[in-house]
Amino acid sequence: MKLDGNIALVTGASRGLGAATAIRLAALGAHVVLVARTQSGLEETDDAIRAAGGQATLLPMDLRDGDQVDRIAPSIYQRFGRLDIMVSNAGDIGTLTPTAHIDMKEWAGVHALNVDAPLRLIRGCAPLLVAAPAGRAVFVTAERATAPHAYWGHYAASLATTRALALTWAAETAQTRLKVNLFDPGPMATRLRLRAFPGEPADTHPAPEVIAPRLVELCLPG
Repeated sequence: MKLDGNIALVTGASRGLGAATAIRLAALGAHVVLVARTQSGLEETDDAIRAAGGQATLLPMDLRDGDQVDRIAPSIYQRFGRLDIMVSNAGDIGTLTPTAHIDMKEWAGVHALNVDAPLRLIRGCAPLLVAAPAGRAVFVTAERATAPHAYWGHYAASLATTRALALTWAAETAQTRLKVNLFDPGPMATRLRLRAFPGEPADTHPAPEVIAPRLVELCLPG
């Protein structure tokens, strides 16, 4: 078990790529801290982990609430005394709309989840990850971060910001044991994808379970 004794934090773990990643990390021996807004979805992920003999801790919360996000790292330290892996996966595309029509309230909500939450996680989890024997941080991104497309202003702008933050942090920690990576899964058959492309056949793109092993490779020591 490559990750025995490791503690892994995964956001957006109630479904999709986050759930698939959490399940695979647990299968490799990590105790996974599952974070998402949907309690029932977290319980489904937890059931899958425990059915395979793994262990998980559930943290249901809205990652748009900065105060709650700021409490994640202290809670992990208080309970486990360490954090080895952080996967920042939760995100929202917002409403696909012309840039001139972007609603500022929705803009703030999308950025709270896609930008502020990852930054708050960096601020809180950095000391634990740097202290870990082989700390790993992975930020899920997408092509829109570097190749904006019409009507995707919410998503493109927020992902571009988080991409810059992650790469900056990677440069700052290059001389430590921590490795910081971006991961672009490409198109997947997820609920988020269906929101953007309603009516697209479910088998057009791979399922998250097919993509997750590639992400997990970035979480392994060595």
